[in-house]
Amino acid sequence: MEQVLTGGKQALLLVPEIGLTPQTLRRIAARFPDRSIAALHSGLAEGERAQAWLSAAAGQADIVIGTRSAILTPLPRLGAVIVDEEHDGSFKQQDGVRYSARDLAMVLGRNAGVPVLLGSATPSLESLHNALSGRYQHLRLRQRAGNARPPQIHLVPTLGQQLEEGFAPQVLRHIGETLARGEQALVFINRRGFAPALTCDDCGWLADCPHCSSKLTMHRRQRQLRCHHCDYRRSLVDSCPQCHSRSLSALGGGTERSEELLARRFADYPVIRVDRDTTASKQALDRLLAPARDGKPCLLLGTQMLAKGHHLPRVTLVVIQDADGGLFSADFRAPERTGQLLEQVAGRAGRGDLPGRVLVQSRYPEHPLLQLLLEKGYGPFARQLLRDRAVAQLPPLRAMALVRAECEEPRWAEEFLETARTQMQALAPPSPQLSYLGPVPALLERKSGRFRFYVQITAEKRGQLQPLLARLCQWAEGNRNRRLRWAVDMDAQELS
Repeated sequence: MEQVLTGGKQALLLVPEIGLTPQTLRRIAARFPDRSIAALHSGLAEGERAQAWLSAAAGQADIVIGTRSAILTPLPRLGAVIVDEEHDGSFKQQDGVRYSARDLAMVLGRNAGVPVLLGSATPSLESLHNALSGRYQHLRLRQRAGNARPPQIHLVPTLGQQLEEGFAPQVLRHIGETLARGEQALVFINRRGFAPALTCDDCGWLADCPHCSSKLTMHRRQRQLRCHHCDYRRSLVDSCPQCHSRSLSALGGGTERSEELLARRFADYPVIRVDRDTTASKQALDRLLAPARDGKPCLLLGTQMLAKGHHLPRVTLVVIQDADGGLFSADFRAPERTGQLLEQVAGRAGRGDLPGRVLVQSRYPEHPLLQLLLEKGYGPFARQLLRDRAVAQLPPLRAMALVRAECEEPRWAEEFLETARTQMQALAPPSPQLSYLGPVPALLERKSGRFRFYVQITAEKRGQLQPLLARLCQWAEGNRNRRLRWAVDMDAQELS
């Protein structure tokens, strides 16, 4: 950035989350106190955002820092594009105009003739593949910043253990010892709310969302049951609506349930919960993390909002409550995301002069991918996933697109996609270089009252897909069923 600014150019820095922009702004402003900086993200008021956009487009802002949509800002003096945490799924727009800000950054850099820097401790398999194949220059940071050393990582098997609200006894003991030394601990749980399901012990009733293929999450403090997909809400019930039994059980745990336990067990220390429920207001995340940045002994508890970008040098212990979730998903990208998330969370430990330790709870500590990640690190783990993808003929070794359709009447969506597949096969018959799958239901088949299906097309080269999909879009534009929505998703990141 300094080199670009010295040459009279603008620098564009993309970050994945709104929550990371305040601390990034502080760092950049401290490093370049005499430069004009503009921030662009959806957390700004409309007037603020318009002023920042106009400043960037007029060339008045030397540095533009923003989330996904900032890549669309015109910058007349553009000198470099930097994508921080380039692996993050937040860079992909999942509805409306489906685009990847990371991939658009590469196109922008090529068209403008400026360098693009993709930064990540856990690069996406797409970017890693491009680096290993020589398409990208591969620069490696082989040591942590300052005097920080890599944290020690320990697996904590939980099968057969008597857990307290999901925590193994030795984990709670280590948290207490860390706080007693005047240090900070971070507990990672990737589920918000009190419990992910509510059930009746007598008849087996489960609280389902009436609009989605999902369970309602229990939020005990607000006495609500919520769907985290469509935001449907209802009051928390005291008896089973099916058999009227009052014997109800909350299954599993979330941040709210863990917060109650930790606040009770460690009453002398503040417990700071960071999830979507506690950071809804503007600047809430910055205020919540203020005690941790001041270095006071405290216990941080949260979802993936805590996993990336935060520099808290007094955090010496990180606890990952459940490491197994993504290892058994039907989505082929789930192991990659799990590895990235675990590595990012572990990276919060020992970032200052004090050594760090990471405790990883698992019911399946012998899982080969988990063993590889924790023993060898993300690099060998990601290379093994690339080998697996090559065998399965999946991205990034092959190009993939999804043709999606959703409708309140599932038959109409399936019929639309069956016809779409017939149209595509007439133009490009199946072959070893081009294959079709579907229509099949999305992993979350029903969302917001609409049934969702897709056809998956994979090809040896992207050039085989692009003209095919262009012709398909021309045909699909003639769809006269206004109750049916369709979309073409190139390089789809989710099967849900």
